[in-house]
Formats: sequence, C-alpha cells, structure tokens
Amino acid sequence: MKEKTGQGTERSAITAMSRWIVQLDDGDIPAGIRSVAQHCLIDTIGVIAAGSATRVAGHARALAGMGGADGMCSVIGTDVQADARHAAFANGVAAHALDFDDNCYAGFVHGSAVIAPAALAAAQHADADGSELVSAFVAGAECEYALGLASANVLYDQGWWTTGVLGPVGACAAAARLLRLDERQTAAALGLAVAGAAGIKACFGTDAKAFLAGRAAEAGVTAAFMAQLGASGPIDAIEHRNGFARLFNGGRWNAQAVEMLGTRWALQSPGVDIKRIPVCLSSHAAVDAVMALVQAHAIDAGEIAAITCDVPPIVIANLIHDDPATPQQAQFSMPFAVAVSLLHGTVGLEHLSAPTLADPRLRELMAKVGMTSGAYWEDPGHRAAAPEGAQVSIALRDGRIVQAFRDFARGAARYPLSAEEVDAKFRGCLHFAGLGQADGWLERLRSLDSCGKVRGLFRV
Repeated sequence: MKEKTGQGTERSAITAMSRWIVQLDDGDIPAGIRSVAQHCLIDTIGVIAAGSATRVAGHARALAGMGGADGMCSVIGTDVQADARHAAFANGVAAHALDFDDNCYAGFVHGSAVIAPAALAAAQHADADGSELVSAFVAGAECEYALGLASANVLYDQGWWTTGVLGPVGACAAAARLLRLDERQTAAALGLAVAGAAGIKACFGTDAKAFLAGRAAEAGVTAAFMAQLGASGPIDAIEHRNGFARLFNGGRWNAQAVEMLGTRWALQSPGVDIKRIPVCLSSHAAVDAVMALVQAHAIDAGEIAAITCDVPPIVIANLIHDDPATPQQAQFSMPFAVAVSLLHGTVGLEHLSAPTLADPRLRELMAKVGMTSGAYWEDPGHRAAAPEGAQVSIALRDGRIVQAFRDFARGAARYPLSAEEVDAKFRGCLHFAGLGQADGWLERLRSLDSCGKVRGLFRV
C-alpha cells in the first residue's frame, strides 16, 4: 500500500503528510482557500460560544479544571484560561455540543469542531499570530480530509464515527505546524494520533458525541506535544497490517488522495457545508424541500395529511429517533426537524428544549412525518450525487400530492450561505450564550490574517 518515491524508497501516508505540513509556506495556500478556512474558523468559534452554555460543555470545563493546569489558552464563552490540552478539550466539546458545526463529505466528518479548538489552543500556547492560525487550520483540514477521501467513507458505513477517528489527525497536523515541529517530529505526532484514534456511531443522541469531539481535539494536541518532547510514533500506522486501512477501512485505501496534498484542496472540493439549523445535517435537505413546497403552494400546516421523505440509507441510519424524548435525541430526528420548521419557520437554538418537545402541535405534526429509502437510492451514482439528499412528498387533506427533490441543503458548499447569513448565525450563537461581543469578535475574526497575536482574543 505504500507509494514508491522517485528514489525507489517507500513513503508512507504519514511521511507524505508530515513532509507537506513542514514544507507548506503561507504563500502556497491560495487566497480562496484561506478565505474558506477563515469562514470555518468564524463559524466554529460562534458555535463554540453557543455550545459553551450547554450542560455537557459545563461538564467538560469542570473536568478540565480538575487538572489544575493554568494556562494562556482561552476557553471560549468564558473568562477561563487553561493549558493547551484542556482548552482544546473544553472547546471541542462545546463546538459539537449543539451539532451546529460544519461538515465535510471528504470522510463524512465534522472537521472544524475538532481542528479549530486544537489550532486555537496551539496558536495561543505558541503565541502565534492570526495568519499562522489560518495556515495551521488549512494544514489540519487538508490532512484530515485527505484521509477521508483515501478511505472513501468505508469506515463511516461500517459504524465508525469519522469525527473521532479522523479528527485527531487534523488536530495533530494543525498543532504540529503551530509548535513548529520538524518533519521527523511531525511524523511521530501523526503516528501517535492515528494509533489512538477511535469513535463509534453509538454515540449519537448522547453526550458521548460532544465528548468524543473534544477528546479528538485534545488527542491531536497531546500527540504533537509528545512528539515535541521526543516520543516516537508508528509512521506506518495507516498501512501496517494492524493499522488504520485494514482495521478501520476493510483494507481499502487510495494513497493518491494523500499524495495530492497541495494540488487538490479539499476545502474547495468537496468543500465544507456550514449548517443553517442546529440539527444533524442528514435532515437539512428534506427540511429545505418541505419548506420550499409549503412556500410554493401556500400550504398551511393544518392541511397536511402526511409527509414522506425518500432518502439515502445513510440518512435513515443517522436519524434514529422518530419519537425523541430529549433535545439531544431531537437533533437526530427527521420528524422533529421538519415539524419544528413547519411550526416556527426554522429550527433555532431556542427550539432545542423540553417545552418545544412537549408542544402538542409539534407532536401532532411529527406523527405525520416518515422516512423511506426507495429504489432511486440503490444507484451508487445517485447516492454520490446527493449523499444526504431527499425526495419529499406532501399529501394534503384534499387529496393533492406535491413533491420536490433536493440534492444538498442550503449552506452546503455548492449552495453557500451569504456572508450576511453567516454573520447572523454568529450573532445568534453569541446571543444564545449571553455574550454581547459579537460585532467586536466578528471584526477581529474577519481580519485574522493581519490581526497580530491571537492570545487573549476571546476573553469575555
């Protein structure tokens, strides 16, 4: 599985990644890619701030505090300062606590929720500037997404949660660059990150999902620090007979995806999907289709007899709660996402609550929403063209049936949110957390490449 170099020696995927990370100059990153990275950082920092108000993020801060390690790294949304490892963990948990963070189809992974906390912590630890932070985020994202492309989503289909498995690699790559590790140290760090990676999709609908995101961010930072101190790691952790490719991915591995680092930019293609609503992305295309039909045909919720969402099998596998009992379960519920959108016009952070779930009008609408996966999705080409798409049919009480198809949700890389919508989401996140610094934070984050040192930027 190893690639032959021009000198006839074998080069592992980790060797290829470490060399690319170390040799990457800021000027090698196209302006458009830096812009995408900046948008990801802005969106994720807003989501971390919102997530900081959740119960599970509070648990993470309490756990980080048990270590008793003071530091110079911000725990966003609070006035707490921590060491890099604990800050990465606490911010990683908060980033994914509301499932409002971005996605990338190169691995079916929540990338930024792990990479951004690690990069921020390492940048503040190393007293780096905003430009270095952006470059490190790009390095982390491209390495993680290259692994996702190389694995062709096999591990996700087998029940592994890719954010937990691939996330430590992205976090480690970003941290290694900010700590200025050399090529040997970076390879050791990545080997450590791959060797300890884990995550199973049984975490869905529980605190384990946010916990695993935080742990992945912390694991990447820890691996980088260990290598900096002189620890070794398995640089053949991908190709080893007991390594990533065979154990996680059934032996499938496309080495070319890693070899193309710097020539193919995953932040551009397939790109990153920024969420418009705070529920699992698997429900978004169906929600958009339902709302488009309601608007086009002037449908009142009371006229609806039934809603059928014909979706790829992976959507059914992800949205496991038809009758959610908690806000966490509701985030993995097609009936909830559709019904709340019909009742309130959208799904907001304020709707992830027990009172919303107890609303009898919501329960009545949820009972009308069903999912199926028809013959259309048996075609691999159709699934590739619309990984979480939806064919929606609304049956009305007067006998009419209206239908719509949506391949990707609004907010996806091909249907991006406007800058105004991204800013509105950021402000809404900070408002949800009771923070009033949204415009000041946005101004600084929009000028990351020239903002100077990032240490202390996010103190309350």
